[in-house]
Amino acid sequence: MKNTEEKIKYYCAFSYLFINPLFKAKLFEYFDYDIKRAFQSDKKDLDRIKECYNISIPKDFLSKKGSLNIEQCYREAFLDKEVKIITYEDNLYPQLLKQIPDFPLSLYYKGNLDNIDYNFNLSIVGSRKASNTARIALDGLISDFKNSNITIVSGLAYGIDTQAHKSAIENNLKTIAVVGSGLDIIYPKQNKDLFDKIKEDSGAILSEYPLKTKPLAQNFPQRNRIVVGLSKGVLVAEAQIKSGAMISANLTLDYNRELMCIPGNILNPNTQGIYYLIKNGAGIVTNSKDLLNQMDWDIILNKEENRQLNLSDFQKKILDIISVEPKTFDEIILTAKADIAKTMVTLTELELKNLIKQHSNKYYKI
Repeated sequence: MKNTEEKIKYYCAFSYLFINPLFKAKLFEYFDYDIKRAFQSDKKDLDRIKECYNISIPKDFLSKKGSLNIEQCYREAFLDKEVKIITYEDNLYPQLLKQIPDFPLSLYYKGNLDNIDYNFNLSIVGSRKASNTARIALDGLISDFKNSNITIVSGLAYGIDTQAHKSAIENNLKTIAVVGSGLDIIYPKQNKDLFDKIKEDSGAILSEYPLKTKPLAQNFPQRNRIVVGLSKGVLVAEAQIKSGAMISANLTLDYNRELMCIPGNILNPNTQGIYYLIKNGAGIVTNSKDLLNQMDWDIILNKEENRQLNLSDFQKKILDIISVEPKTFDEIILTAKADIAKTMVTLTELELKNLIKQHSNKYYKI
């Protein structure tokens, strides 16, 4: 096919077929990655594909396909002028995604995918009901990568996803959000500002779904395969045994990617999945160096190597108090047995030296 626009029309039409992504990928592969031939397949073709790949054929595939108006699909896909598309044939299409068996034929996106080195993508998944401890640990980990070429990939959901994207932005890292709806529907609504920030100057929002696609429950397991597929490594930060994060962890192993976990409080139900994965061979990440070793990345960390130099004894004491785990101001006062005003001034001084930071206006941490 010579006409690139014609190809895009067929890619758009495929995005309106809400069927098994593995079947779509195998259909495309069977026709030597010719999108038009794949779309024009008939019953005889499907019989051969079933035999060739030992894969089930969606019963309503032909009827769904036959009901689509290709020109209308193309028009509706770009009613929002901010929406762009990358297809399997484009240079911008991530090579890592081509390595998974159920790769998306195309992806709609808002934002900017230029200057992203997919060899340094890190996908982060975890609980929607993340504990403060997990959020703080993840934020501290990501802050060590400040100004590097690492890109943080996640799903824009509540909890760990939101923290991952926010920490990436705060530390001048690129971030990619993969969503389970059309790009005109922001879900959850509370993340609109985060959605806009990523789109405007921090990376891109991706979706394999066309505009007006609602965030239905069945979309998210399919979304998860893209989150995992975009990176060589996946970091799990809190996960119950039965959760979307565990689905992503299993996909990580299926795709032969590096699986890593942040350990947490064993009394927290959200760590049950974490310790299950660790017992079964997942890498343990307690600091940024652990992650770099797991991924075999050579990146200079954003750490103060001589953080104790030129500090007063009281400043060192405060650092020691919060070095083990984050603490509130009241907890610091109680532990230090110090004057409130003096402690407040010291915390401010340490923040100005970039030796500590305040999380959610409550916890102080290294």
